[in-house]
Amino acid sequence: MPTKAELKQQAKHVKLKIRTGDRVQIVAGKDKGQIGYVAAVSPKEYKAIVLQENPDNPEQPLPLNAVIKHRKAKYQGERSARIKLPAPIHISNLMVIDPETDKPTRIGRRKEDGSLVRYAKKSGKTIKDAPNIAKKD
Repeated sequence: MPTKAELKQQAKHVKLKIRTGDRVQIVAGKDKGQIGYVAAVSPKEYKAIVLQENPDNPEQPLPLNAVIKHRKAKYQGERSARIKLPAPIHISNLMVIDPETDKPTRIGRRKEDGSLVRYAKKSGKTIKDAPNIAKKD
């Protein structure tokens, strides 16, 4: 039977400062300095998947922090391929882009009109929640 401390740890609600749809800059890793948007967030693992706009094909964004998967041909007429897949990146390696200055900034929380909102510490402006990019119609 789990102890009370273990149950408390399991029930812990993780509150992240980065959300789906935020414009972020990668500050560490192989894609350092690249700017993209957050496509998915995993709060329990403290990781996010970051994609970048593709000027050639807007329907298919480019993955940042990508890994290459080698797919071998299974049939005689098929070709082998190298597929780029997005790999999750740790939240600590991302910084949200300030909406006013377009520079990376830290995020804080404050109460406005009785609710908690996120704000950019560099400019003090409130960060609006981005529209959900994954649910495009």
